[in-house]
Amino acid sequence: MRPSLRSRAHFMRGFTLVELLVVIAIIGVLIALLLPAVQQAREAARRSQCKNNLKQIGLALHMYHDTLGSLPPGWIANHPSTNKPYWLGLPGWGWGTRILPFMEQSSVQDNLIDYRLPMLDSFHDTVRTTSIPSFICPSDTGGTTFTLEPGSMPAPNYSVTFTDTTVPKANYIGVFGTVRMVNAGCPTGECLGNGSFVLQKGFRFRDLTDGLSTTFIVGERNSKFSPSTWLGVFAGAAHAPGRIVSVAENPPNSEVSPGFTFSSYHPAGTQFLSGDGSVRLISETIPQATYHALCTRAGGEVAGEY
Repeated sequence: MRPSLRSRAHFMRGFTLVELLVVIAIIGVLIALLLPAVQQAREAARRSQCKNNLKQIGLALHMYHDTLGSLPPGWIANHPSTNKPYWLGLPGWGWGTRILPFMEQSSVQDNLIDYRLPMLDSFHDTVRTTSIPSFICPSDTGGTTFTLEPGSMPAPNYSVTFTDTTVPKANYIGVFGTVRMVNAGCPTGECLGNGSFVLQKGFRFRDLTDGLSTTFIVGERNSKFSPSTWLGVFAGAAHAPGRIVSVAENPPNSEVSPGFTFSSYHPAGTQFLSGDGSVRLISETIPQATYHALCTRAGGEVAGEY
């Protein structure tokens, strides 16, 4: 017997409005539960890539050391009048440029850089906008370049003309130490921090007497307050040396002088490269004494738990 029209209408009844709202609410709850997990997975992948970048830098530094007998100088700069080392002098090339051949970037160094010329020389127009992916943390989103603005030059007998200049971004900078540059002899020429990357001097691994595994040599800095570059120190630019090295005066992500310390966009902490090539994630709650012990090359301190 064929079903009646009334029976067919009963079988074909659709969802009610309440049922649809319940389904939508359930889907919304599932998405809300899933989204943080997806974001955490993405951040974990970005942090892993960031760690790999630091490991690559560490490997390059070790190969540089094996080839030339020391780590590269933090930066090389001389006073144009006296030709003596001067933290805001010329040409200003930083440690990051020196390891390019060991990061499969020989063409950049060979074709785009002349270390005898200042970084603002027209010969370097191309390299001043050349981004090196291995120097950028994937968690630090945004452009691969930034505008470096003029700053003050604390030397009455030496001044340069510096205007807004586009430079490549970098998120990995050298550890100058735990003492501010103005207190480490930089204005007078010595500029010898107690870390691993300082003006004009390249340390040997044996100079890191605190131990390679307990000495941080490179760390992260995000671009929120003071973007960094891998090129070097631009004479006349704002916070020029602080663009390639940092002072670990305060713990990572500190709200005190945030533009001059180490920092990251990783929610769990900031990653550091040790002298032995290992990479560690350091929380912003690390004890100050322990952090300082890790950021000096020969302080004789004993690094505690971290």
